[in-house]
Amino acid sequence: MLKSAIDTLKRNCRRSLCAALVFALLPACQATSSGTKTDTTPTNQLSITDAGAVGDGTTLNTSHFQAAVDQLAGKGGGTLIVPKGVFLSGAIFLKPGVNLRLDDGAVILGSTNKSDYPKTKTRVEGHFEEWLPALINADHCDHLRISGSGTLDGNGRPFYTAFWAARRVNPKVTNLAVERPRLALIQNSADVQISGVTFKNSGFWNLHLYRCKNTTVEKVRFEVPDGIKCPSTDGTDIDSCQYITIRGCSYRVDDDCVCLKGSKGPFATDDKDSPPVEHIRVEDCTFERGGGVVTLGSEATLVRDVVVENCRVTGGVNVAVLKLRPDTAQHYEDIHYRNITLSGTAKSILNVAPWRQFFDLKGQPPPKSIVKNVTLSNIKGSFGSWGQIQGNPDQTEISDITLEDVDVQLTSDYFDASWIKNFRVHNVTVNGKPFSAHTTTTP
Repeated sequence: MLKSAIDTLKRNCRRSLCAALVFALLPACQATSSGTKTDTTPTNQLSITDAGAVGDGTTLNTSHFQAAVDQLAGKGGGTLIVPKGVFLSGAIFLKPGVNLRLDDGAVILGSTNKSDYPKTKTRVEGHFEEWLPALINADHCDHLRISGSGTLDGNGRPFYTAFWAARRVNPKVTNLAVERPRLALIQNSADVQISGVTFKNSGFWNLHLYRCKNTTVEKVRFEVPDGIKCPSTDGTDIDSCQYITIRGCSYRVDDDCVCLKGSKGPFATDDKDSPPVEHIRVEDCTFERGGGVVTLGSEATLVRDVVVENCRVTGGVNVAVLKLRPDTAQHYEDIHYRNITLSGTAKSILNVAPWRQFFDLKGQPPPKSIVKNVTLSNIKGSFGSWGQIQGNPDQTEISDITLEDVDVQLTSDYFDASWIKNFRVHNVTVNGKPFSAHTTTTP
């Protein structure tokens, strides 16, 4: 009876308020209706040192990690514990029922030898490619837990150097042309929790979630080194997922902090491997460096019901970034940024704009896209500019954009609302004066 009620609620809830109610109640209701606890963590434990691994930073431990995972899986599951030390490894493949815990001072250090990441068919940039796996991989691992106060270190500097060397030779070189491992790829999994761990120096994306549901990433730090540009180091990529919560995390990366992804290209809407990105919550996070706080990305088709709230932007990070591909029919709806504190002078608050890097219509007519019901409310502090609102000409409809309860100091107050149908402004102050898009200064 309870399951039937939940299904009915899910079918009928189309707007943000109802979807949020489902989002909040679903995990608890599922646990109650099944008669099981949400914590299904096996009690069996195995230290990686007991499996023969050496934490000296130079001994390659890939085989020890995989043997330990296999041993735990053979016993019905358990937790692989990484104690204090630096454990060098290539790609590790977790199995259902096997969790990973990194103790204080524990580091899993990624190998810089690409042969330690055997190429496989993997999801990357909206499609499946023969490419490198991640350092940590999990597929169909429901109830997975990755926890602790230790670190996943991608050892990324050689990969950054290789990419920029290739870009100098060919300015149009693509990301996929220079293979670099992600730190973690979790896919096709439900009830996943990632907590406490630091993701550091990833060669490519940090945490890639693909086709996951009911997943929480909490109190995780994502960071890259200073003094070098670290390409494609997205913090958290949410790819074709539903009911994802990012809570209490901090981001210091060189690409989008949180990026919502799906498919791309003129046939993206027919891609059965890329269901909509829906019911995403990003809350109580700090953004220090990166391309965007939450970006609707360069590969995204249908994205709806996204709430970003109670967050702080302390460095050079654009707030709301909605990229519009000329070759993809994109639909972004019910996207809300609220209770955001800003501190900076260089970046923009709202960027809705074409993204034309490496697009390909494949002989098809330009598709139509929709951006609808986007709100920014209770935004406070100092920043660079409003940003821009612009679609692909004759392709994009942008409507129902709302600015409400905003009080900001900006280096430029220019705002062009000409692309927007139903633009609403309520209680907005810029540089101490009431704001109207029709009274801003010219750029």
